Amino acid sequence: MHQAISSVPLRRLLGGIAMGLTAIAIIYSPWGKQSGAHINPSTTLTFLRLGKIKRWDAIFYISAQFIGSAAAVMVLGALIPGVLSHPSVHYVVTAPGTQGIAVAFGAEVFISFILMTVVLNVSNNSKLSSYTGVFVGFLVATYITLEAPVSGMSMNPARTFGSALAAHFWTALWLYFTAPPLGMLAAAELYMRRNGRAALKCCKYHHNNSKRCIFCGANGGFNA
Repeated sequence: MHQAISSVPLRRLLGGIAMGLTAIAIIYSPWGKQSGAHINPSTTLTFLRLGKIKRWDAIFYISAQFIGSAAAVMVLGALIPGVLSHPSVHYVVTAPGTQGIAVAFGAEVFISFILMTVVLNVSNNSKLSSYTGVFVGFLVATYITLEAPVSGMSMNPARTFGSALAAHFWTALWLYFTAPPLGMLAAAELYMRRNGRAALKCCKYHHNNSKRCIFCGANGGFNA
């Protein structure tokens, strides 16, 4: 596909669509419905701050996210040796664009802020909550298409760590460990100030399903 499509923006669009659909598939999968499909330490930390996940649960979730990310890159590296490590792929590491670290930091804060703002407003809206995963997938696809050249489009410390560990690439790692949580936590603070803590229902992306919620105890919906 890389040889067939010469347009870099078009290739990013196709990659964005693939990643967006992957996020949607994970959120609406049986496992995603069970766990809440955070897959991002920044998301888990935000819901910990909002009081929607217990501290020990958050620790286990974040540990699983980092372990899963690192394991995925290592397994793929073993299955397709020479491909993932190829200089044109470089384990899909995230790195600041040509505009520099400061711009990349601001971009990561911004996209993370927008994502969490959308998640909180949609997931706590009774008419839209079932479509939270679709909104997330759309934003992921959009970010990869338009924002990736600026910061690499991480938004996820675990995702960046998995690639960095395999590639031994530590450039600006601190950026991807700080900017996404800052953006999401800022969005949470703003949401609470505007709507109050009572407006927050649960921390699962897809809640209204047959899986019992391990966070709020509801089964099959908030009113169950």
